[in-house]
Amino acid sequence: MWLLSVLIPLLRLYLCGIKVLLYQMFNRTFEMPGLPKQKGRVAIVTGGTRGMGFETARHLASLGMHVIIAGNEPEEGAAAVRRINEECNEGKAEFIFVDLTSLKSVRHFVQKFRERSLPLHVLINNAGTMLVPERRTEDGFEFHFSLNYLSHFLLTNMLLDLLKTSGRQGRCSRIINMASATHYAGEINLEDLNRKAVYSSHGAYSQSKLALVLFTYYLQEQLTSGGFSVTVNAVDPGMVDTALYDNLWTLAQMMKKPVASILFRTPAEGASISVYAAAASEMEGVGSCYLYNGQKTQSSDLSYDSELQAKLWKKSCELVGLQA
Repeated sequence: MWLLSVLIPLLRLYLCGIKVLLYQMFNRTFEMPGLPKQKGRVAIVTGGTRGMGFETARHLASLGMHVIIAGNEPEEGAAAVRRINEECNEGKAEFIFVDLTSLKSVRHFVQKFRERSLPLHVLINNAGTMLVPERRTEDGFEFHFSLNYLSHFLLTNMLLDLLKTSGRQGRCSRIINMASATHYAGEINLEDLNRKAVYSSHGAYSQSKLALVLFTYYLQEQLTSGGFSVTVNAVDPGMVDTALYDNLWTLAQMMKKPVASILFRTPAEGASISVYAAAASEMEGVGSCYLYNGQKTQSSDLSYDSELQAKLWKKSCELVGLQA
C-alpha cells in the first residue's frame, strides 16, 4: 500500500512530462504577438530573480511597467534589477524580499509594498519548487503546498483590494497563477494537505499545482459576481530548462540533460505565456482560462469541481488566518 502511494504519483507525473515533451517535439513554440505599451502600470512577479520569473519581469519592464521583483535572494535580486534597469528605458524594476515558505514574511512583504503607496495592476504568482524531499516550513506546512500554493493564496488575498481599486472597465487588473501539466496528475485530500500519512514529492508537487488551478477558477467566480475589474488566469509554460529540475533523481538528471537541450523551452520562451496573459490586448477582460502554448486549454476534470474549489478556499483561509 505504501509503495503504491509513492509509485502511482511518480508514474502519473512522469507520464505528464512525456506527453508534454511529445507535444513540444511536434509543435512550434508560442510566438508572442505585438503587445501594447504598459506605461503607468505596476506589476509584482514572485520568483523574479532568475529563470522564467526574471524573463517575465524583464519583458514587462521593457513594455513600460514598474515591476516589483519578489524573491528570497537579495544579491540575485539586486543583480536582476540592475540588469533590467540598464536595458529598459521606459519601465523599471526594484526588488523586495519575501520568503514564500513563511507566512510572516508574506505579510511583511505586503506591508513593505503598501508603504510605497503604489497601485497594483498585475500580480504574477510565478515562484515555485519541485520534487523537494519531505520538509516542513516554519508554519508546519508541507514545502510544495506552502511555497507553490498557500503563500500565493495569502499574498493574492492580501493584495486583492489594491488590484480591485487599480482595475477598471476596459483596463482590468490581472492575476496570473503559474500552473503545470502535472496538475492533471494531481489529487487533493483536504484532510491531509500536508501529506503526513504517506509522503511523495511527486504527489506533493502535483497537488500544489492542482490547488493553484482550483484557486484560479474560484477566485475569478468571486470577482465576477462582485462586479470587479480583475481577471484571474492559470498559465502552463510547458517544460522549460530552469533550476526547477535540480531536484530530479540522479538518473533522471542524466537523462534530462541531452533532452533539455533539444526539447525543453528556454526561460524566455516559457515566460512568454505569462507576459501574454499579463499584457496582451486579446486577454483584456478574459478570466478563468488555462493557457498553454498561447491557447485556451481544458484543464483537468477535477479542477472544474466547484464543490472542491469552495472547500479548498475555505480550508486555505483557515490555514492562513483569513475569513472565508
